[in-house]
Amino acid sequence: AAAAVIQTIPGLALLAVMVPLLAALHLRSIGFLPALIGLTLYGLLPILRNTVTGIAGVDPALKEAARGVGMTAHQQLRMVELPIALPVIVAGVRTATVWTVGMATLSTPVGAPSLGNYIFSGLQTRNFTAVLVGSVAAAALALALDALVHGVEVGIRHRRRALLAGCAGGAALLAVWAAAPLVTAAARPAQPVVIGAKTFTEQYVLAELLADWIRDATGLPSEIRASLGSTVAYDALASGDIDLYVDYSGTLWATILRRDGAPPSREAAVAEVARFLRERDGVELVADLGFENAYALAMRAADADRLGIATIADLARHAPGMTIGGDYEFFSRPEWRALRETYGLRFAEQRSMDASLMYQAAALGEVDVISAFSTDGRIAALELRVLDDDRAAIPPYDAVVLASARLAREHAEVVAALRELAGTIDATRMRAANLEVDERGRSPREVGRELAASVRDG
Repeated sequence: AAAAVIQTIPGLALLAVMVPLLAALHLRSIGFLPALIGLTLYGLLPILRNTVTGIAGVDPALKEAARGVGMTAHQQLRMVELPIALPVIVAGVRTATVWTVGMATLSTPVGAPSLGNYIFSGLQTRNFTAVLVGSVAAAALALALDALVHGVEVGIRHRRRALLAGCAGGAALLAVWAAAPLVTAAARPAQPVVIGAKTFTEQYVLAELLADWIRDATGLPSEIRASLGSTVAYDALASGDIDLYVDYSGTLWATILRRDGAPPSREAAVAEVARFLRERDGVELVADLGFENAYALAMRAADADRLGIATIADLARHAPGMTIGGDYEFFSRPEWRALRETYGLRFAEQRSMDASLMYQAAALGEVDVISAFSTDGRIAALELRVLDDDRAAIPPYDAVVLASARLAREHAEVVAALRELAGTIDATRMRAANLEVDERGRSPREVGRELAASVRDG
């Protein structure tokens, strides 16, 4: 029953809940450990259910015969019931194996590198080759593991030692290959600066910029943990599992400081966020990069012109007949509540979708309005229009570099180098960089390094 309850929890939610739980226990809250625990819990049900079903299906006459020859309950289980139930038990293991491989691709948002890295980043940057590579590789791995487990079962049941040794050896080699990065990371003489990135293009580009900037200024190696969940990224920074990442003052104001309403000004928001994070978690706000990437409502420019909509107040009159699309977080965020309360917004339908698909959905007319990001290059490329927040319901969203207490304490030279980025990137420059990835298909690494070079050149 406990395993069945665990199975009802959505896979991504199960992995995400591991992060605060492990942080509360002062254990590594992102990366391998939360993924291992979450995936193990998720794989229990088919194994347990098939084991119980297999044992219950053993012929009662065989159980009676085992008792008749003097077997204890333990001997009866080990020598009669489990061998007979083995095919049913292994079927459960095989099901759990395939499920777990599929689930493992969702471990990317909790900082565990997996084939999901290709899928998540590919979706966000519209690199469908990467999505295909991740998906096909996951399917091939699931089939290979399923075949190995089946081979072990056949080898045991029919006492075919060569088959058993070959399949067990193959499984062992896969285990060694999977564990190798953990061993090499532990043995690495100089631990890299770990840079986090959330799940959208701008974050990938800025993470590459930070990595290039640190390497050029200090010579220290760096490692990027991409596609982290929004709150996962901050929790990981506060616990020291990552060293730095770029966040936004409005996000921090609403979700970390839990303040209602907009701050009096952009400068006041940044100053209050910096003070609060330093006092509560020891997190340092290192630099305000110089641009704002705010939540915004956007719609097709042609529709806005036809309906005479320029502001969110104008939109409110037409909203009851419209559909709005938002990213996974938007409809549960304080900004959405503030927009509804301030403007009285009531839409006919709300649809949550992947952020990378929202813009295309708006352009194709599948939704009427979306929760856009103001520096996203696809706004102009797809002829969308950002509506004016004329009553200032949405707080300012200045992009800021955050550093962990450990990084500030142990690598002051990195913090000093990053402070040089303050005020160096405006919205136009950031929007152009995002467009290079989203519309022209260039890699975030290439664009991030070019952006770093352009900042150095002034």
